[in-house]
Amino acid sequence: MDGALLVVKPPGMTSHDVVDFFRRLTGVKAGHTGTLDTAAAGLLVLCVGRATRLAQYLVGCDKTYWAEVAFGLGTDSGDAEGRIVARGSAAGLTEEAVAAAMGRLTGRLTLQVPRYSAIKSGGRPLYRKARRGEAVEAPEREMRVDRWELREFQPGAEAVARTEMDCASGTYVRSLVTALAEALEVPAYLSFLVRTRVGRLRLSEAWSLEGIERAESDGSLQDLVLAPAEALEHLPAVRLGEEEARKVAQGRTVDLVEGRSEGAVRLLDARGALLAVGRVAEGEGVIRPETVLASER
Repeated sequence: MDGALLVVKPPGMTSHDVVDFFRRLTGVKAGHTGTLDTAAAGLLVLCVGRATRLAQYLVGCDKTYWAEVAFGLGTDSGDAEGRIVARGSAAGLTEEAVAAAMGRLTGRLTLQVPRYSAIKSGGRPLYRKARRGEAVEAPEREMRVDRWELREFQPGAEAVARTEMDCASGTYVRSLVTALAEALEVPAYLSFLVRTRVGRLRLSEAWSLEGIERAESDGSLQDLVLAPAEALEHLPAVRLGEEEARKVAQGRTVDLVEGRSEGAVRLLDARGALLAVGRVAEGEGVIRPETVLASER
């Protein structure tokens, strides 16, 4: 069982809880490719079996989120799990004002990460310090938001905005909500978050924990696992002949295909199976295998 399993993470579980669930159920090693907050739901990509070595190529993929913003209250964590620390009427907010402010919060932004986040300070995650009441100086990070659109707006003293965004890996949606609240001068927090896309992988293709349990019990779980080549479809591919495939399995370089772009590439055998992920060696005219899945031939 080697490949990627797309899982619907329910709210209330940590990403590590989902990994533990799969390990206990199957006895197969696994790892996730990007943490979702405990309160959040949506697409969690697990790399399983030998494909755990491929997680690094999915961690940095762009993401899509559905984010619900509640106005009128602010919390210390920036989401619904936190303690209320601010109140203010949102009655004056309009759909047009919210949409315009969201539009200004796109592109490359430098924002403070949430105090309750896994970013480490002094070797410890910030959220642990914050929960213990310690003084936390949250650092700033560059984030990239390609699109943030208002899908539905419910006006009132405690208004609600339902939004959708495309963003780069490492973007904290809670930080964006905090910046939106500051721009509109109304307290707000992230009331719910659903991740719907990781690279080319979609929530609509993911499986519930109950569905995974059923598949394991009837022996069909392997059918739910994406082959490594399919899981990394966002990377360009080079199909190799038999001799080149043998070289890659041994960790040896292969000649660069003319016109091939720089960066990581999938190295496939004649059947389209992933042999390795390689990287173009700039100026050398070769592709160097970086992570080899195939055994030596």
